[in-house]
Amino acid sequence: MDKCAEGYGLIEGPVWDPERGLLFSDVLFGGVFSLAMDGSVSTVFEHRRGIGGISLHKSGGLIVSGRNISYKPFDGGETITVLDRDEENGLVGFNDITTDSTGRVYAGGLGSSPVFEDGRGPQAGNLYLIDLDGSAKIVGEDIVLTNGLGFSPDEKTLYHSDTTRNAVFCYAVKDDGTLGPKTLFAEMERGAPDGLVVSEDGAVWVALARNGKGVAVHESSGAFREHIEIPLPMCTSVCFGGDDLRDLYIVSGSDGADSDKAGAIFRTRTEVAGLPVAKAKVGLEPKA
Repeated sequence: MDKCAEGYGLIEGPVWDPERGLLFSDVLFGGVFSLAMDGSVSTVFEHRRGIGGISLHKSGGLIVSGRNISYKPFDGGETITVLDRDEENGLVGFNDITTDSTGRVYAGGLGSSPVFEDGRGPQAGNLYLIDLDGSAKIVGEDIVLTNGLGFSPDEKTLYHSDTTRNAVFCYAVKDDGTLGPKTLFAEMERGAPDGLVVSEDGAVWVALARNGKGVAVHESSGAFREHIEIPLPMCTSVCFGGDDLRDLYIVSGSDGADSDKAGAIFRTRTEVAGLPVAKAKVGLEPKA
């Protein structure tokens, strides 16, 4: 287990970019950064706080979550809102996101902020599907604190963390991207489920927040396989990277540490490769 970088408040949204390395955000202090294979860290985007999810987009930029789902081009061009919040109807923002192989985006909506005080108290949110034409609809409901999203190797199952309920749920995926009923996949034995990824063998790798101190690996059946420990209590997300997708990047936050900038990135090698995550292809027409 190597420590690759440290000094962040709350690292989230790790995604592998073959050109730039590991992309990640700092929810609390803002910004999107890249960790190159040589260990150097550079700033991709400054300032924006609250980014819990990141996906590459085919147009040369990123889809990021937070107060809305937006496209931010790498060349510094105008930010485009893809799906906005709707506070009057209980949608205050978005957390983790993922894509399917066609380029559609799945985004977990927040009924209340898990990080920034908004006076609402815990409120459940919904899961949204953003289609290729830019339209959006609710495909899952009643997720108290939405977190990790990831597909099975055959894309017939979508996994989804609900941190507050201490469980990872799953949905059957239909051809049009809509989902069947939510069913329980696995409850966590320690910590609470945060970000997740899926490997080629169908195993689900779940970051364990709230003193989970690492990653829980579950077989496709839901059975527990192993725990991968890190030296920080707040494990927030996980991502496969490297040329062969066998570098497992584990990211963390500062909760429970002796500094508010203790968030770090760890890397270890795995016997099985992770599944590649497709670039988003959703439409980028600006929303009013």
